[in-house]
Amino acid sequence: MISENPFYDFSEYLKCKFPDFKVQKISVNAGFTCPNRDGSKGVGGCIYCNNASFTPGYCDQYSSITNQIEEGKYFFARKYPEMKYLAYFQSYTNTYADIDIAIARYEEALSIPDIEGLIIATRPDCMPDAILEYLQSVSKEKFIFIEYGAESTNNKVLERVNRCHTWQDTVDTVERTHKYGLDCGLHLILGLPCENSDSMMNSAVEVSKLPIKSLKLHQLQIIRATRLAKEYKENKDIVKLFDIDEYLILVSDFIERLRPDIALDRFVSQCPPEFLIAPRWGLKNYEFTARLIKSMKQRGVYQGLLYRANE
Repeated sequence: MISENPFYDFSEYLKCKFPDFKVQKISVNAGFTCPNRDGSKGVGGCIYCNNASFTPGYCDQYSSITNQIEEGKYFFARKYPEMKYLAYFQSYTNTYADIDIAIARYEEALSIPDIEGLIIATRPDCMPDAILEYLQSVSKEKFIFIEYGAESTNNKVLERVNRCHTWQDTVDTVERTHKYGLDCGLHLILGLPCENSDSMMNSAVEVSKLPIKSLKLHQLQIIRATRLAKEYKENKDIVKLFDIDEYLILVSDFIERLRPDIALDRFVSQCPPEFLIAPRWGLKNYEFTARLIKSMKQRGVYQGLLYRANE
């Protein structure tokens, strides 16, 4: 970890990959769906998910990938004219399609000037070897990063939220991805139903065993038009929603147990006010990060302080 911060930030990981210029992610909605939405594994999707709540306005699935990326470039270039970009396939499960269709969409993104690579968000149970082989070949010329939505390491939690995959699916796919020489990261949500403090701290131990390069965390949010919102309206005790100070300590405790070389990409999720029921913190990502850094420094803690390699 080469940082004055008490944790290894994903921006530092990217600086090592792109030492000569800055890169910015541009989110893309490529029109994919998920196997727990279309009936392949389940219906209704994850109980907490309303995709519209975290998709940027320029990500219109009815607009071409080229148009989405060009709009994103225009948005960022006004402030950073020398910026290069990574096409971030963010919405839904971005490997859940006919392989030829998926590859054609990646190729369209890679053909656009100033696109230096791809970040592909997907589920751990939806990564065929054929796509890994394709991405391995592309990685010889372009940056490739895969982001797996694990959400929890606890199978009871995964079943409760209708993920329709297991933690072992994540373990197996991350290890398979690593064998292809591809960098990948995980995404976890803290505070899901059936989760408690001990199981969340154990997640830090479990993810640290895997050959991952990054981790995204965010707090559970109750989003309108989700099954969880309906359940929460009927019984607010089904989940523990953290206030900011509680979540600061939770994240700090988690980071202490995390392997030091895992780059941290995010700690909170922002949701447009019209979608958000609770918790309403009114805090932007960078504001939370600043508070977290200050809190960890004051407490004298840092990433990996309680990490034990052989746990």
